[in-house]
Amino acid sequence: MRFQLISVSSILNLNSRHNTHLYRNFSMATQTLNSSINGEVVDDDDLLCSDAATTSSIIEQGERQPFGLNCVNGYLKGEARIERAWAHWKKLGEPKLIVAPMVDNSELPFRLLCRKHGAQAAYTPMFHSRIFSENEKYRSLEFTTCKEDRPLFVQFCANDPDTLLEAARRVEPYCDYVDINLGCPQRIARRGNYGAFLMDNLPLVKSLVEKLASNLDVPVSCKIRVFPNLQDTLSYAKMLEDAGCSLLAVHGRTRDEKDGKKFRANWEAIKAVRDVVRIPVLANGDIRHMDDVHNCLEKTGADGVLSAESLLENPALFAGYRTAEWGLSTAGIKEDGKLDQAELLVDYLKLCERHPVPWRMIRSHVHKMLGEWFRIQPSVREDFNQQSQLTFEFLYDLVNRLRELGVSVPLYVKETQEEAASPNGDAA
Repeated sequence: MRFQLISVSSILNLNSRHNTHLYRNFSMATQTLNSSINGEVVDDDDLLCSDAATTSSIIEQGERQPFGLNCVNGYLKGEARIERAWAHWKKLGEPKLIVAPMVDNSELPFRLLCRKHGAQAAYTPMFHSRIFSENEKYRSLEFTTCKEDRPLFVQFCANDPDTLLEAARRVEPYCDYVDINLGCPQRIARRGNYGAFLMDNLPLVKSLVEKLASNLDVPVSCKIRVFPNLQDTLSYAKMLEDAGCSLLAVHGRTRDEKDGKKFRANWEAIKAVRDVVRIPVLANGDIRHMDDVHNCLEKTGADGVLSAESLLENPALFAGYRTAEWGLSTAGIKEDGKLDQAELLVDYLKLCERHPVPWRMIRSHVHKMLGEWFRIQPSVREDFNQQSQLTFEFLYDLVNRLRELGVSVPLYVKETQEEAASPNGDAA
């Protein structure tokens, strides 16, 4: 069944051919809204994967514990504000393993899949604050949650404090932080004047944080990139803290370092930020497996880590699983034999049946989780790409077909102490 959407997003001036990193998907999602301005029918991939009723799309009002209890508009200053930031973080259990915000990829079913396999908190995809505040269809399609989806950060990009506040007020009953995206380095963010390009306008950044901190009942968090100059980064972090930011996630790359495989994350810069601010700090960058998690926490002193693209390929990363890239020829690592990406995909599809999302998100996850499988059987990938309208039946059959063709791409885990001590590598 096809249906039409109402457009309110021409303000974004997005480029339909933009094909850079994960933010390409945000352009596609926004154009879905634009496509109906002249009565056009939306693409099948932008339809929800199910019309079934689901509790995840009907957000229930839960009991709210105002962040700024006993203070005006939830805003505290000085020592009291720092204490409140830590009290909130501790109340959430001080999560250390966190799903990073990914446009069109950190939606509810994927967040739940990652939580099943070790993730302790998660971010939503980045939402555009103006569209979110103005368009109900955009909100209902893009933002869903449920009781199991906590702790939760809801992230917005914005360049207008009042618009950001209007959007944030719509989600504050259903999340633990409202997060401001100050780190998107893509051209779409340059054109829209948000994300990492607000690093050129720090007074505006300060006003965004102050607006939310002064008016919300939940704390404000910020996700940033570092400046080329360390002192600029430290001044930036202190400014955000002073403006009312209660938690800071630091991506250890600059705005110009878009390629994560080409540029290593600067964990030293993250440690320097951790040393100068008094609020919780999360580290982002180069988290490919659990050894990276432990090394990053040790070297940065951060209170938690975010992982993004590595989770897309391996949603069980935080449970100790790793892909062949980080498992083969690595001492002390063995083939698991119990869980693989095909099984993870099946679990994800079942979650999508319970919590419907647009098909474009599902299509993206299939490519990410089965990428290595498709390389072994490219004909199966071609059949998948030729499907203009996906169904769950087709996708379950696709997994079965790969298995019947003998495709097996295992995940890897660390050996137990007994296995490592055994001469032949097997447990006694």
